[in-house]
Amino acid sequence: MHYVYYIVSKKYDFSYVGSTDNLKNRVSEHNLGCNQSTKFYAPFELVYFEAYADKRDAIDREKKLKHHGSVIGHLKKRLANSLNRKT
Repeated sequence: MHYVYYIVSKKYDFSYVGSTDNLKNRVSEHNLGCNQSTKFYAPFELVYFEAYADKRDAIDREKKLKHHGSVIGHLKKRLANSLNRKT
C-alpha cells in the first residue's frame, strides 16, 4: 500500500503533507527530525491519511494537496474538529 498523510506539529502552527509506503516509519522519522523540511517542528501528530494500491495515485494526490490551495483547504474543512482539538 502507498499512503498520503497529513501531520500537524504539536508545538507550532505547522502542517505537512507527504506520501510513503511505510506510514508508521515515516511519521516516526518526522518525529525524530530526519526530514529537513520538518525537523524544527517536531513532534508531530498524524491527523489524516489515505491509502492507495498504486504509488502513482498516491503521488498524484500528494501533489494536488501540496500545490492546489483549494484542495488542502477542503481537506482542512473536513478535518476541522481534528485540527482544532488540543493535544
